[in-house]
Amino acid sequence: MTALLFVLFLLFMLLGVPIALAIGASALVALHAQGVPLMVLPQQMFQGINSFALVAVPMFILAGDLMAQGKVSEKLVAFADSLFGFLKGGLSIVSVGAGMFFAAISGSGAATTAAVGSSLVPELRKKGYDPASAASLIAASGTIGVVIPPSVPMIIYAVIAQQSVSQLFLSGILPGIAMGLGLATIAIVQAYRRHYPRGTAFSPATIWRTFRSASWGLMTPVIILGGIFSGVFTPSEAAVVAVNYALLVSLFVYRDLGLADVYRILIRSAITTSVIMLVIATSAVLSWTLSSWQVPGAIAQAVLSLSTDPYVIMLLVVAVILLTGVFIETASALIILTPVLLPLVTQLGIDPIHFGLIIVVGLAIGMITPPVAINLYVASSVTQLPLERITRAIIPYLLGLIAVLLLVVYVPILLGLSG
Repeated sequence: MTALLFVLFLLFMLLGVPIALAIGASALVALHAQGVPLMVLPQQMFQGINSFALVAVPMFILAGDLMAQGKVSEKLVAFADSLFGFLKGGLSIVSVGAGMFFAAISGSGAATTAAVGSSLVPELRKKGYDPASAASLIAASGTIGVVIPPSVPMIIYAVIAQQSVSQLFLSGILPGIAMGLGLATIAIVQAYRRHYPRGTAFSPATIWRTFRSASWGLMTPVIILGGIFSGVFTPSEAAVVAVNYALLVSLFVYRDLGLADVYRILIRSAITTSVIMLVIATSAVLSWTLSSWQVPGAIAQAVLSLSTDPYVIMLLVVAVILLTGVFIETASALIILTPVLLPLVTQLGIDPIHFGLIIVVGLAIGMITPPVAINLYVASSVTQLPLERITRAIIPYLLGLIAVLLLVVYVPILLGLSG
């Protein structure tokens, strides 16, 4: 029966059926073939989204969209330029720095890529940077958007694995910074090889001026994370605070959005949220079906029979995560893989919070690996470059991110994680 489920899922995917419908339909047919009452389907769908923690998902999406559409991204880029622009190939470092700043606001890889790309691409072209390499770096920097908190995938993982959102957020800071440092190192090497120019001269006065201008945006992660870690409010409440703060900054401080813009952003955020929630609901049915058939336990035993070496097994787990990220978008892959892989890694003594970072970082890399590479599509749209050119240029950054993932897996103590 398990084989029937997976064959149907692959068939629906090959036919181009949307991922949520492919998951739900394959589970429905498999359950019906087994004689399970179909009332289970809506019950498990509702159970899958009946979580207070998931309230944070639409709120963080909306807060990120509000910040991305306004002047916040421009001011963050200007601040990053004042800090790193004086270096050789400084605008490359600015791409990474701005991506990290915006990651602490949006919780979304695509939003981070779009916000940084739209602000930096014209300047990168003007300074003579290779367009494809610049676009690929911006797309790679966007992956940090789901690792540095707040992070929508971390919230979804926390709900599935029944872990603390706050702990996951806290654990994501150092791995996110490591991803940024890895990308920046590669960018600096390329800048020297290609003789990129230096950017804005270093000036404390400029740093102070741009910091003051960007301070409203920079305060967002301080308010969100400070409130969560101090216990003032929960992650879900923090998401609502973030939306109110984004509205305050956009409507009354920078005054870069009108009511018509807010309405348009509300509609777009609602559509994005609906897609994610439908995927979560249908994936809950799939997870329940696999659990009732004891598939995760069987997979764990099968993998453990291949090798008793935890290092080898974790390498297999990483390969599965990366391969899944190539073909399935982040939220869907997270919901499908977590119930299957979590029992396996816990048998190896891996802490669920540590594994949460492994799977989130691994699936974040999937955002830049075609065919399902949302960050590349966004970068292509922003730069008007063919996807093929950007894909070729992204390879060095992809390898750098995989190296960081292996650090997260095998040397967690360096990144503040417990193994």
